[in-house]
Amino acid sequence: MSGPGVGVVLPRDLRAEQVLPYARRADELGFDELWVVEDLGFRGGIAQAAAVLASTTRLRVGIGILPAGARNVAFAAMELGSLAELFPGRLDVGVGHGMPAWMASVGAWPGSPVTLLSEYTAALHALLHGHDVSGDGRYVRLDDVALEQPPTHVPDILLGVRGPRSLAVAGAEADGTILAEPVTPQYARVALGHVAATRPHRLVAYNLTVVDDDEDAAVAAARPALEWVGEADTAPHLAALPFAEELAALRSQCATRAEFTERMPAAWVRSLALVGSPTTIRARLDELTAAGVTSSVLLPVGDDPTAALEDLARVL
Repeated sequence: MSGPGVGVVLPRDLRAEQVLPYARRADELGFDELWVVEDLGFRGGIAQAAAVLASTTRLRVGIGILPAGARNVAFAAMELGSLAELFPGRLDVGVGHGMPAWMASVGAWPGSPVTLLSEYTAALHALLHGHDVSGDGRYVRLDDVALEQPPTHVPDILLGVRGPRSLAVAGAEADGTILAEPVTPQYARVALGHVAATRPHRLVAYNLTVVDDDEDAAVAAARPALEWVGEADTAPHLAALPFAEELAALRSQCATRAEFTERMPAAWVRSLALVGSPTTIRARLDELTAAGVTSSVLLPVGDDPTAALEDLARVL
């Protein structure tokens, strides 16, 4: 995919009867991409992607993300290659470590997540490109394995990662990187510095988004969705921000997440989420594009994601 795109997330907790209508409506509204979520206990990423691809006509569908430790790479390549054959040019594949607690709970957290991700990405890329693959790595062991009918249109493989070493793997082995929210221009530039890609490399950025002509109302609506910001595992997102130290101090002073979001200055909310009128948000998307983001993926906020989808489309 070339040029900046605007996508939307398929919320992980939509009721089953809402999933395909949501995807079809995103297609009708003109979003470039739809990204499905694979979180432990919710719906599988490959199954959702297959259903969405079969129910839409134009959308590019991304899987964000498949935990490498959860699937043998050869069988993952078979599943993904099948989707790429059936829906040529419409599939993107996100791969990552997975959340440590989730992966540990199913006995799949590796001793070296970076090594696993590097071996897995290289093998998946080679298999999808039709190569015979053999290797005896620490985690990936294949003996003359190949796809009998590799896809003509090979999907992009993007790594959903955060730390510098994992970002470097994305630059070396993958076609792109997925950054989880919040993604500011500062964070995008820092991440790309660690990626250090030597060939074309996509950067997909997720951001919580509230579209409302009343910008104060948009800020108020976004606050609760930012309750986790500033916790330990989000440090890479925040380090480059001018208010990073103040945010950490506020987090340490607050007894609850609700108190934290209530006390968060409105200026911080505007930086950590895309909030406001369509004109305001388009300007923010332009800033992200200038920082190297090739696809901005909007996350709906609120109790009614289907209604929020209509508001998000005003940005297009």
